[in-house]
Amino acid sequence: MSYQIAKTVDAVGSFCPGPLMELVRAVKEAETGSVIELLSSDKGSVGEIPKWCEKAGHELLEVVDVDDKVKSYRIKVGEKKKRRRRNKE
Repeated sequence: MSYQIAKTVDAVGSFCPGPLMELVRAVKEAETGSVIELLSSDKGSVGEIPKWCEKAGHELLEVVDVDDKVKSYRIKVGEKKKRRRRNKE
């Protein structure tokens, strides 16, 4: 798989929901189609990051074991979804 990582977010040592919140912040600032790498040692990220990517419309390209505690999640940023505002009547 060939791609270039545009930004690496180091969330090693951060606990749930920290890594996901740092990823969300990075994705909001990124261009559509760019690849963000999240480094996380939080065991909750294993289930949380793939679910969030699917729900938010981003592509989880791969998960790589950096060492026995740290994983690298590589996410391709999808189209930005516009938030709809509720009309108060």
